[in-house]
Amino acid sequence: MARQVILVHGAWHGAWAWERVLPLLAAAGVDAVAVDLPGHGADRGPLGDLHGDASRVRSQLDRATSEVVLVGHSYGGAVITEAGDHPAVGHLVYLCAFAPDAGESCTNAAADEAASISHEGRPDLRAGFVMGADGTVTLDHDTAATCFYHDCGADAAAWALARLGPQPLITVQQTPEVVAWRVKPSTYVVCRDDLAIHPDLQRLMARRCTTSVEWPTGHSPFLSRPELVAELLAGLARA
Repeated sequence: MARQVILVHGAWHGAWAWERVLPLLAAAGVDAVAVDLPGHGADRGPLGDLHGDASRVRSQLDRATSEVVLVGHSYGGAVITEAGDHPAVGHLVYLCAFAPDAGESCTNAAADEAASISHEGRPDLRAGFVMGADGTVTLDHDTAATCFYHDCGADAAAWALARLGPQPLITVQQTPEVVAWRVKPSTYVVCRDDLAIHPDLQRLMARRCTTSVEWPTGHSPFLSRPELVAELLAGLARA
């Protein structure tokens, strides 16, 4: 019996991000569920913090009927780091994602090792931050298009940009209460053309995982190369 796959989106996104991956997993005979974190996508409740997001994922894991491959994209990596020690989880997948250690947040993960990484010539995602009075951040669409979707088709990029929502700044500043990659098998996917999270930072975090692979994609392979994502996850689900 294949393991279930549970998919956790990144900041500003929702479960909608996985819409191109889900039918490919279904065609491969893999049961998969994409989770909306609080206040994102189709969830109309209030936005939460990192710990509330992890609690939402744990609630989904409580309903799992088999062992789970738990996948986090970008900020979703911090979420699965905290939620992934759940007994239902058999394998973690970090898709160009943050894999913070104890005491680290998304903003300072592997900071000492990453201090020498050059960002010259790269776009700065933070330049597109629009701060709200309520502590949330929205993204300028031009910056998001460049950093998230530069290797996606124009229609796919426009579809995603129209769905981006606000993100509480606190979520990327908090540290996980547990570090699941220290106790669970894990795979890290480095996206070497990523313009949002530097590939060299990804490679540093990939060293923390059991195995890693590199793909010639940008930050959103679930849109640009969904078949790559589905093939990897289907293989892990059957392992």
